[in-house]
Amino acid sequence: MLEATMTVRLDEGEKTLIADYAHTLGTSASQLMRRCTLERIEDEIDVDAYRAAKAEFDKNPISYSNDEVLREFGLS
Repeated sequence: MLEATMTVRLDEGEKTLIADYAHTLGTSASQLMRRCTLERIEDEIDVDAYRAAKAEFDKNPISYSNDEVLREFGLS
């Protein structure tokens, strides 16, 4: 797999903080920043999905119990 490179501009204090924290975790600063960034994106996508589902529910606030769903689909 080809890897791309990105440049991130940090002040010296930020660089030291990230490097020291990565060292305490036994990883590189690059790996730490990659993992944290991807986790943040996933978290925000989860929040967006929740908001969309909540907006849909607010328009039509009908919910069904598990038993009702099973009966509806002939599975009980």
